[in-house]
Amino acid sequence: MTDQTASNSLSVAGQRLIARFPFVPAAIILVVLLALNGWFEPRSLSFGALRGLVSTYLALMLLAMAQSYVVFASDLDLSVGAIVSLVNVVMVTVMQSLGGDPLMVLFACVVGIAVGVACGLFNGFVVAALRLQAIVATFATSIFFTGIALYVLPVAGAPVPEAFWLTYASSYFGIPFVFYVLALVLVILTLLARSGLVIRILTVGDDAMGAFHSGLPVTAIRIKGYALCGLFAALAAMCLTGDTASGDPLVGGQMTLNSVAAVVLGGTALSGGKGSVLGAVIGALIIGLINSLVFFVGTPSEWQNLVQGLAILGALMIGVLVSRRAQK
Repeated sequence: MTDQTASNSLSVAGQRLIARFPFVPAAIILVVLLALNGWFEPRSLSFGALRGLVSTYLALMLLAMAQSYVVFASDLDLSVGAIVSLVNVVMVTVMQSLGGDPLMVLFACVVGIAVGVACGLFNGFVVAALRLQAIVATFATSIFFTGIALYVLPVAGAPVPEAFWLTYASSYFGIPFVFYVLALVLVILTLLARSGLVIRILTVGDDAMGAFHSGLPVTAIRIKGYALCGLFAALAAMCLTGDTASGDPLVGGQMTLNSVAAVVLGGTALSGGKGSVLGAVIGALIIGLINSLVFFVGTPSEWQNLVQGLAILGALMIGVLVSRRAQK
């Protein structure tokens, strides 16, 4: 076998790998960022540091998952951050109203999940059933949800009962609680994968008209995608509430665009029909590691946002260029 033949074989193998697993470029970037973080701050690779990274960015990982389910169908949700804020204040208000005992805290979590799913269903009805442009409709609903959050809790800082945040920050049988949350999310993702719903969502995103002619209920599938988005946004709000131990009607505002960036960094196409939830998780971790790296290299505070933005843009460009080259 000549060198040229071997090179072509490797190129074809790489193309097939990225076609099947579009998050591969993001995974490579993640490994490089982990190495760079370890180079500038060796303690950043310790178990405690990695636990802190997961705890800090778990909410963003879940929100990136939430965004994935609408992007798969070639939609977009600009209200996910507002949903996080609304679920946060509703949960905190219910906890304070009913008391901080564990049973009432659990009830508040159920209420928060119900609110998140209801917001997702509302978005799905507006976008899929009424056929409004997703980017405009969800921008409007984000303002609407934020207004409700401000009505429920006008001022930030309402404390969360100890039964909630202590549980989130503790370890059980030597394992941090956040890893139990990840295990629960993995179970949910497995059940969704076995249900076939994700495949149907991707099919709609790839060719909505073809999916309709094949007999798939396109409108219902898109609404279900938004409902899943609301569910995972509610789970993200629960994690964020446990991390901050307070209620804030604007806490999720800046997370919306980060969730979109994480989805794209993970190899999911905004045009729909291609991507994976795992890629979105990797994209969220990339954002977290970039933020850590910018701090570890000693970037002055006034330059940190600029450097973070450029680094995320660079990571995105590398991933997109590698994916495009693999598709040729």
